Amino acid sequence: MCTLYNIKVSPEDLLAHFDAQDDWLVEPEKDYVAPAGPGLVVIQADGARYLIAMRWGFPPPPGAKAPVVNVRNHGSPFWRSALANPAQRCLVPGTEFSEWSAKRDGAKQALHWFSIPSRPVFAFAGVWRPTETGPAFAFLTCDPNPLVGAIHPKAMPVILAEEDHDLWLTGNFDAACGLAAPYPSQLMAMRQADQGPGA
Repeated sequence: MCTLYNIKVSPEDLLAHFDAQDDWLVEPEKDYVAPAGPGLVVIQADGARYLIAMRWGFPPPPGAKAPVVNVRNHGSPFWRSALANPAQRCLVPGTEFSEWSAKRDGAKQALHWFSIPSRPVFAFAGVWRPTETGPAFAFLTCDPNPLVGAIHPKAMPVILAEEDHDLWLTGNFDAACGLAAPYPSQLMAMRQADQGPGA
């Protein structure tokens, strides 16, 4: 499950990349995003796109403590209302995401970063909603491709092709959820980092 990603590009560059406007934007203090921390998302309203700061992670359901940052079961009532409403879908800009390797035979876990060399900036398929402490977002996951699956066999974030951004932001439920497919391994790169966040 992805619980850390990088956004090593300026908000000004994101505005240009996503053809978005600045709306109550607060520039993050760090170039990585961790659960419950601030991130940037692109929403669409009245035919225009806006780059907005939100917190990563929906409030947890009863009995859970950590914010919910990944959408796994797209048909769950917990997510369906947001997924069914295009106004609650968003693009989540990123430059890399990380996964920890699984523990095998006592081997130490290692942090691996995944990127798309031909796309220095890409977008996860996200959803958002208002909360008592301000708007919050999460992004969808799907079955992993072979590259990510070799490190984290359960899931990977849904990365949208650029030509699918409009469909994600405006399409109906079935069309939008149909985009929840693994990004091609051959278009991605992986590096290992021994350091902590943002390495």
